[in-house]
Amino acid sequence: MRTQITKSLTTNEAIVVYTIVVLSAVIGYINPAFREFSTVITLSRAMLVTLIFAVLEMVVIVSGGIDVSFPAIACFSSYATLRLILAFDIDNALFFYAVAGVMGIVFGLVNAFLIAKMELPALIATLGVSSVANGATLAFLGTKEYSNIPESIDKLSKTFLFSYTNSNGITFQMTSLILIPLVLLILAYVVLRYTMLGRGIYAIGGDRFAARIAGFNVTKIQYIIYMTAGFLAAVGGVTYTILMRQGSPQNLMGSEMMVIAAVVVGGTRITGGHGTVFGTLLGVLLIAIVQNNLIMVGVPAHFQSFVVGLIIVLGTGITSVRAKRVANSSKV
Repeated sequence: MRTQITKSLTTNEAIVVYTIVVLSAVIGYINPAFREFSTVITLSRAMLVTLIFAVLEMVVIVSGGIDVSFPAIACFSSYATLRLILAFDIDNALFFYAVAGVMGIVFGLVNAFLIAKMELPALIATLGVSSVANGATLAFLGTKEYSNIPESIDKLSKTFLFSYTNSNGITFQMTSLILIPLVLLILAYVVLRYTMLGRGIYAIGGDRFAARIAGFNVTKIQYIIYMTAGFLAAVGGVTYTILMRQGSPQNLMGSEMMVIAAVVVGGTRITGGHGTVFGTLLGVLLIAIVQNNLIMVGVPAHFQSFVVGLIIVLGTGITSVRAKRVANSSKV
């Protein structure tokens, strides 16, 4: 019993929780405004799109792959659909998500074909697709930024679940768009924990050959993973466009490393086979706290990347050490 308690208190998720608590306590002590409920609303908004991307990336990494193409897919899908909507005066949020989602699935299909059929390394395949998507965006769609979002779509950015007024009389509002990543987190948890597809994802991440012998259709699972990742990338791109109330062909480029960092810090092994939805949520939260609040305690903006990098190295190191311990204990 004591051993089980000790293990639960030293899991990757537990270590991230301790880090979040200590960091929050320090920031809250230096800047009392951090202790107000408004911080929850601010962090939720900051984490919103990152969580969508983190869910897709976590599933991909658990399966033994990696996807660095999702920012480019998100930008192309959302920007191309926005231009289509504006050109034909289509004022429908569902249409925005649906058309962009189809584009994302097509890119995911290309990723899956290159990885599952052509057997290219996932990093090379998705890096190539990223370059194609980004190049297509700039070459065929242009670089103009749009702020004239259709009215009914723009209303989504102004729909709130609740409001909170802090001690200084400033009102903070929780956007209803936060429901999108919350639903995705629940769906990912259910699929990974309670379905054969989820078992297959963990199995091919642990040992692809053994998974095939066990009866899992590895190729089919990879197609599902990367097509779903493409769809979620598009959903993230559209959500970001609505949240920011403007469309840009480059606004999400370069976000892949931070998302992967959050996933790995949350306990997902970069080599595949292990990872949890809860750990991913914690990893995103930790990175969001660092990115959005260090400046509040006097840490220079240029120093924040150093702190984030340090967290990534420590988080990855802890995950690696724990994986080796588990492997060594299983050999005994």
